[in-house]
Amino acid sequence: MAGPVKDREAFQRLNFLYQDPENQALARFYCYTERTIAKRLVLRRDPSVKRTLCRGCSSLLVPGLTCTQRQRRCRGQRWTVQTCLTCQRSQRFLNDPGHLLWGDRPEAQLGSQADRLPEEKMQTQGSSNQ
Repeated sequence: MAGPVKDREAFQRLNFLYQDPENQALARFYCYTERTIAKRLVLRRDPSVKRTLCRGCSSLLVPGLTCTQRQRRCRGQRWTVQTCLTCQRSQRFLNDPGHLLWGDRPEAQLGSQADRLPEEKMQTQGSSNQ
């Protein structure tokens, strides 16, 4: 279970604005508002949320409806290219099964860093005593 979150009301507001309404113009307005609130309060958004929003027109990117997704190869690497159908802006994401985002890595979690620090100190003290 997560601990206390700073600006809980702001995160709840961002979550509400990210919901998927049927009207595309309303969705674009909500996503733009969500982005400006996150910038103003200096809140970090999850990469999965950022990947579903167009950076050009702030529309919600739904594959097949508001964007197209294509798989490309370039220099031996696989890329997912997402193109917004409203503003034609494209984004590329590395499509590597072994790739982990920083937030998903174990060393990025605060709890695991706190647990690891005493063990590392004990190992360095034990080696210096010998």
